[in-house]
Amino acid sequence: MAPRKESVSTLPRLQLLVLLLLPLLLVPQPIAGHSGKYSREKNEPEMAAKRESGEEFRMEKLNQLWEKAKRLHLSPVRLAELHSDLKIQERDELNWKKLKVEGLDEDGEKEAKLVHNLNVILARYGLDGRKNTQMVHSNALNEDTQDELGDPRLEKLWHKAKTSGKFSSEELDKLWREFLHYKEKIHEYNVLLDTLSRAEEGYENLLSPSDMTHIKSDTLTSKHSELKDRLRSINQGLDRLRKVSHQGYGSTTEFEEPRVIDLWDLAQSANFTEKELESFREELKHFEAKIEKHNHYQKQLEISHQKLKHVESIGDPEHISRNKEKYVLLEEKTKELGYKVKKHLQDLSSRVSRARHNEL
Repeated sequence: MAPRKESVSTLPRLQLLVLLLLPLLLVPQPIAGHSGKYSREKNEPEMAAKRESGEEFRMEKLNQLWEKAKRLHLSPVRLAELHSDLKIQERDELNWKKLKVEGLDEDGEKEAKLVHNLNVILARYGLDGRKNTQMVHSNALNEDTQDELGDPRLEKLWHKAKTSGKFSSEELDKLWREFLHYKEKIHEYNVLLDTLSRAEEGYENLLSPSDMTHIKSDTLTSKHSELKDRLRSINQGLDRLRKVSHQGYGSTTEFEEPRVIDLWDLAQSANFTEKELESFREELKHFEAKIEKHNHYQKQLEISHQKLKHVESIGDPEHISRNKEKYVLLEEKTKELGYKVKKHLQDLSSRVSRARHNEL
């Protein structure tokens, strides 16, 4: 039986919003005033045309996070990934502001989800002030894989695959991406679990028991469901790594990219008709091509970054200028493709999730 919704008093609701916004206080707050960086003028969608020259985002709080990230000396690829995540966050926040004006988020559920998503981004890239929250991220296959994987189970499977003689160099590169994807799924699960645990502790400290029933029903239940889905995906991913590491890749492999493989596995167990499933399969093929193109530009960006560092160490102004121009172009293209990939992934994941929940 679904829990009965009860009205929440104004004061606890205000306390809840304060709690959810606390992580954003890690970003320096402006001096009070009508034209502050968090003012309506700086963050409302209708003011987007007034974005200052050189700013990456329409919303000032995201520009501040971007500047903070650049001071952390993230790799070019990792920084481009953050840029894509912040672009998605900005799109969702600006869409929410329009919904709010129309009175379509009276219970604040969508706002709470946006704040949660931003907190996850802060944790994912080490912007939340907590130590050791960043995950080392590299698509490059190198000899020092055990330190990269950091999990005895994965290290054992990877060693077995490398020494089995069942994989070509291209297949080993493909398998390595699957291992990294699995490791990233575990990291994302831990980030989500930690963020959700801190939010629940805050609710319990600020709200009365009667309020907790309503809040958990409306705000936290979906996150617990997401945790279960992610844990199920992690378990399935480990089973797949075990199977592939022992048997090698078969000639009938449907897809190669780990994210696409995950989506296809979920889609096959979702409530799709045969026609819908075939349509989804075709869309996944286009999505995989988009990912491969993005991966190519990520590798080119890494190469360009290393070459630029080398040229800068020599100190030839003409070579520095040419390489810097090429690097900037690659960086912008990588950001653009990263945003398109993440947006497409978000759309495909939502479709599968809706189909799976309809089945339940």
